[in-house]
Amino acid sequence: MLKSKFKTLVLSAGVTMFAAALIIMPGESLEASIRGLDMWWEIVFPSLLPFFIVSEMLIGFGVVRFIGVLLEPLMRPLFRVPGAGGFVWAMGMASGFPAGAKLTARLRQEKQLTKIEAERLVSFTNSSNPLFIFGAVSVGFFQNATLGIVLACAHYIGNICVGLAMRFYGRNDEVVHRRHPKEKKRFFIAEAFSALHQTRIKDNRPIGKLLGDAVTSSIQTLLMIGGFIILFSVMNKMLYHLHITTFIAEGFSSILTLFQLTEQLSIPFISGLFEITLGSKLTSGVTEATLLHQAIITSFILGFSGFSVQAQVASILAQTDIRFKPFFYARFLHGAASSIVTIIIWKPVYERFSDEQLSNAIPVFSHDSAYIWAEIIYWLKTFGPLMTILSLLVYILIYSKRMKNKSL
Repeated sequence: MLKSKFKTLVLSAGVTMFAAALIIMPGESLEASIRGLDMWWEIVFPSLLPFFIVSEMLIGFGVVRFIGVLLEPLMRPLFRVPGAGGFVWAMGMASGFPAGAKLTARLRQEKQLTKIEAERLVSFTNSSNPLFIFGAVSVGFFQNATLGIVLACAHYIGNICVGLAMRFYGRNDEVVHRRHPKEKKRFFIAEAFSALHQTRIKDNRPIGKLLGDAVTSSIQTLLMIGGFIILFSVMNKMLYHLHITTFIAEGFSSILTLFQLTEQLSIPFISGLFEITLGSKLTSGVTEATLLHQAIITSFILGFSGFSVQAQVASILAQTDIRFKPFFYARFLHGAASSIVTIIIWKPVYERFSDEQLSNAIPVFSHDSAYIWAEIIYWLKTFGPLMTILSLLVYILIYSKRMKNKSL
């Protein structure tokens, strides 16, 4: 009872302080809101929407069930999740946060995952997409395309480490479903196709209805994501101006010194715990730190994902019985694993592809990759807002039509 009252007091005091900060500093709040809105409007919405819609269609048509049967011999021994987890893992890496959580929740609602399997799966299928790692962080912040190779390798290897570690989670509470011996003799492709067909028959929605549901569900999720991005962008700004970030950073500076990292990285590190974009940007601006030290902190920030992304995931998981706590603990594990992998692969990977070594010649790889990722970012910033507006208009039309049909 006392613990519950204390929690109520802390939460109410925190919200009151945040509201007061918004009133005292309206200019800084507006600036942070616009920054978060720009990121969602230009990059997040147009880059995630196609993946979300296609994923919903693939689930509805039974393709994910088909892939799940085929990947069962791989995913089950490695990560102790069904083969459908391979699809979630691939889509999570390709589209970025929080696609893994959305697809895991969707499969849990479809009863293709048990509760324990869903908690394992969501812990390692949420990751940064290559566009953010190469385009925004490496080229945009560090102006170093080669660094993206190290960050991407560390991030995705760290993801695998988390998946292998989480395979031991909940094994005492899990009910093992063993297949009947006769089922093992069945032709594998035929079994997968049968599962695809049965899933499509079970979901008897017409193609138009299925597409409409995919669009509305995807846009509703992206609207929620946009709200969290703006909220945490403002929150991060307020904490900085209230000197709370600086106060917390002073405590972390001794920890960074213990790991032989410059204490100037403490404020970027704390900022990154709240929001990965700002944390990565501030880390790239610390001139007192070596590039390796900057890469270590950035890898941890990318692996931890920031409270902003974690809040998005928590909101998605709240629609199911999947617990958030295992995902939260896995983020610390992912951050630590990514930082360690960065240290291990720095010399063999970065120094091999870097143009800072013995020769002054710049490899074609660095030029080409930097140009490609810069072009993608430029394309999104140019056409992303238009795609966002058109998608929102389509959503309004579909939603209005459905509400009108319900009222009739």
